[in-house]
Amino acid sequence: MAFASHAIQGTVSLVTLQRPERLNAISGDLLVDLHRALQAAQAEPATRAIVLTGAGRAFCAGDDLKEFAEQAESPAAIAEHCERIQTITRDIMFGPKLVVGAVHGYAVGGGFEWVLNCDLVVAADTLVCFFPEMALGHFVTGAVTHLLPQALGHQRTMELIVLGERQSAEDLAALGLVNRVLPEADMLPAAMALAAEVATRSPGATARLKRALVGGVGAGVASALALEQEAAGACFADPDTARRVEAFARQRL
Repeated sequence: MAFASHAIQGTVSLVTLQRPERLNAISGDLLVDLHRALQAAQAEPATRAIVLTGAGRAFCAGDDLKEFAEQAESPAAIAEHCERIQTITRDIMFGPKLVVGAVHGYAVGGGFEWVLNCDLVVAADTLVCFFPEMALGHFVTGAVTHLLPQALGHQRTMELIVLGERQSAEDLAALGLVNRVLPEADMLPAAMALAAEVATRSPGATARLKRALVGGVGAGVASALALEQEAAGACFADPDTARRVEAFARQRL
C-alpha cells in the first residue's frame, strides 16, 4: 500500500497524501512515499505545475505520535526522521515546478510547514493550522524559522510557534500565508484550475522565477534547515519530550 500517490491530469500532476485513517499523520512510510511521488511529479515531462493535497478529512495532522518511540529510539533514527521531513521541503521548494497546495481540515506541525513551503495555496474554509511543537518539546522544521520571520516579522513568528494557537483559513489569509479561501467542496477543483493556469505560463520563465525567489533566500533556507535539524534532534532525544508526548497521549485516551 502506498501512502502517497501521483496522478497526471493533463499538464498538472496531483500528489496526494494517502493515509486518511490517520488524518495523513507523518509516518516513516508516508515520508518515503511522498518523496517518491513529488520527485516523480517534478521529473514528469508533461507536468508544468503540481498540486499537493491530502485524502480524507485533513491535509496532514503532523507527526504520528504513535511512532514517537520508534522515531526516537537512537540518534541515527532521530537524524533519519528529521532528514526525511526536510527532504519534503526540498522537494517542494527546490524543484523547478510550481507547487499549489490544496489544503483542508488539519494542517498541523510538519503539515503546516509543508503548506508554508508551497508556492501558492488554496485553502478550504475548514482549514485549521497550528504548531504543537513547543508544547510537546519538539522543534519546527521546514525552514519556517527563516520563512515566517520574512513573511510576518519576529514577534508574530514567535507568537505562532511558541503559543501554537489555532489559525483558521481566514486568519492565514489575513496574514498573507494562503492565497484563496473557498468552501471545501470547491478547494481541489480551484487548486487544479489555478495549477492549469500556471501551466500555461512559460515553463522556463516560471522555473527561473522560482529559482530566483527561492534562491534569493536559499542560503537562509539551507542554514535554517541545518539549524532546525540539529535542534529537532536534540529535542527528540530530550527525556522531557518523551514525558510530554506520553502525557499528551494519556489525555487523548
